[in-house]
Amino acid sequence: MPSAYDAIIIGAGIIGAAIGLELARRGLKTLNVDRHPAAGYGSTSSSCAIIRCFYSTVAASAFALEGYHYWKNWKEYLGVEDERGPARFRETGCLVLKTEANGKLKALLERMQEAGISYEEWSRSAIAEKLPFWDLRLYAPPRRPEEPGFGEPNGGDIEGGVFFPQSGYVGDPQLATHNLQRAAESAGARFRFNAEVGAVLKDERGGVSGIALKTGETVHARIVVNAAGPHSAKINALAGAQGDMRITTRALKREVAHVPAPTPDYEARYFVTSDSDIGCYSRPETGNKILIGSEDPACDARQWVDPDEYSRSFSEQVRNQVMRMAQRIPNLPIPGSIGGVVDCYDVSDDWTPIYDKSCVPGFYMAIGTSGNQFKNCAVSGALMAELIVACENGLDHDRKPMTFRGRYTGREFDAGFFSRLRTINSASSFSVLG
Repeated sequence: MPSAYDAIIIGAGIIGAAIGLELARRGLKTLNVDRHPAAGYGSTSSSCAIIRCFYSTVAASAFALEGYHYWKNWKEYLGVEDERGPARFRETGCLVLKTEANGKLKALLERMQEAGISYEEWSRSAIAEKLPFWDLRLYAPPRRPEEPGFGEPNGGDIEGGVFFPQSGYVGDPQLATHNLQRAAESAGARFRFNAEVGAVLKDERGGVSGIALKTGETVHARIVVNAAGPHSAKINALAGAQGDMRITTRALKREVAHVPAPTPDYEARYFVTSDSDIGCYSRPETGNKILIGSEDPACDARQWVDPDEYSRSFSEQVRNQVMRMAQRIPNLPIPGSIGGVVDCYDVSDDWTPIYDKSCVPGFYMAIGTSGNQFKNCAVSGALMAELIVACENGLDHDRKPMTFRGRYTGREFDAGFFSRLRTINSASSFSVLG
């Protein structure tokens, strides 16, 4: 394995692999290093991998629309065959219910129009026709099963919702990452697994000069990119990159349930849902199951963790999510032992990622991406590659943020939206919705 590269990417999850691909396509000699045994084996493998375009700002929504087009053109984007085959994007669409909590989606639809995102307004009767097994009474606010009022309708009914056809999910996020690895390797990139970073090396000017693995081996490069997922804060600490950051990241434990679906054709026929009345989202899951996650309502306590020392066991949280979903789907099968996924997310203060340089010359960050950036992996990789090349060629991104033109939409994006120096995005949902 060569000891010198142009760029080292710490992490070979979906974001790190996309950055490796985009930098390699720009002619840089790259190496992705990852503590896991293969690409996408960290938090990426636990991603719900939902593809959608609705966010709390026009900028984030337009960026997601650009990301959607990469998934629509996934095989073309990769440009190479993976021996495991391509990941499949199931474009099922997504229904978002109109509730008091989301302002009946009035402001959201104004953003969708400005961002050029397609949608259909569904009446209550249309929802009842599409989802005949749903109970369309209101239950808000979301509660835990042991709280008074849980499971009791509050007297109102769902008035309607909005269906976003440019939505769906990727059933195998690890395979999608492997696809990116193979595309990157075809462009000359290298990957190294079971390799844990112990130090970020500096030169006499204080800029990065590479990394040292915990084995003691050193690998040199003038560029180091932090795409370490839930370990991003620890990597930033190794680099001494926290000094000027106004937005930080930390690891959050997440639990997602997989339970038998309410109908025998659920996986084949149904779609993603977002329901702030009960504080849950869902999508079909392999094996005719339904995947149920939390939209982070007030009743769900957040468990901030050390990504190296936390319990991978389910808590009562996972059953709480299923019980809340059973308010909407009364015939939802609830097994005695609920399966699913336990992992941790890398979350920024406002749930918007940081795609940026740092105060350390040559050290870049693609962090705070968990929960709502899987869908944007390819466009994020392209943005990061453009940013790195521009900064290495002398751009003062902090003073004059880079602009980036979308490959598919042609839209100009201000990369300063993702800056570490930004103020908190007050329009954020401060949840997995972004």
